[in-house]
Amino acid sequence: MAYSPDLITFGETMALFMPAEDHRSLERSPVLQQGFGGAESNVAIGAARLGCSVGWFGRLGDDPFGAVITKTLRGEGVDVSRSRRAAAETTGLMFREQVAGRVAVHYYRKHSAASRMQPSDLDQDYIRGSKILHVTGITAALSQSCRETVWEAVQMAKQAGVNVCFDPNLRLKLWSIEEARQVLLPLSEQADYFLPGWDELQLLYDTEDEDKIMAAVSRLNATTIIKGYGEKTLIVEQGNVTEVPFYPADTVVDTVGAGDGFCAGFLAGILKGKSTREAVKLASINGSLVVQSRGDWEALPEWKAVEQRLLGQAWVER
Repeated sequence: MAYSPDLITFGETMALFMPAEDHRSLERSPVLQQGFGGAESNVAIGAARLGCSVGWFGRLGDDPFGAVITKTLRGEGVDVSRSRRAAAETTGLMFREQVAGRVAVHYYRKHSAASRMQPSDLDQDYIRGSKILHVTGITAALSQSCRETVWEAVQMAKQAGVNVCFDPNLRLKLWSIEEARQVLLPLSEQADYFLPGWDELQLLYDTEDEDKIMAAVSRLNATTIIKGYGEKTLIVEQGNVTEVPFYPADTVVDTVGAGDGFCAGFLAGILKGKSTREAVKLASINGSLVVQSRGDWEALPEWKAVEQRLLGQAWVER
């Protein structure tokens, strides 16, 4: 029998290399640490660690990097049965470093396997059998065929009554803001859950006027979760706006992956039957735990750690 996890996501995942020693530049680091990262696969791992049934698929190269990505995701409990390792194609690469206290990322993704994804890579029954389809603007930015694939997947989900979660994940290294608006705004109109950052909304709606932004968001059919509005998250749902304070992090080590951790926590909350506000609280806790360790997905917490903080339980060290 065909099997569909409750949450399905897909997109670009790349091999990642960064200096083995913290705060060293690539130019001055003789040893690099290998890993991988991708917004959608990060969310998949995060939701799986929180006890959800999750599937991820993508187009990877038939190379060692594609192999380690597939095996690691499977080991994390993510269904990868619909992912593909394409012969004679390569997995994209990214190199990350800290320069003058800021994270810099260098991408080598042109003509990668992921950029060649097309609607024929989609398994309609797999998508239609899920509860939530999660997509981001990163995959849509890679190529015209990727754009068509994201749109087609969303339409498959909508026709089957599957909820669509959309994180714009605006990346202006991939396309201009004018190009992005033409794709991301129509996708936001298709979403059931829309997860933009406040800074992204200012760019997408081409205004810093708060009233105009909130009016535009309120016209959407989606429940919108606005991240990074000062020290809080805003929930815009059926014309009502609710503020949820950030859950504070004890220490901040690495902010990469915090947004994906937030998204994983939110989707896990929804799948666990929590209210929108409860799901946002769970998301905030999840994101706060991610920034306290290094890595794209390695720091994503297990359910037990998140539940302790949800219930206000003390941590017993020994």
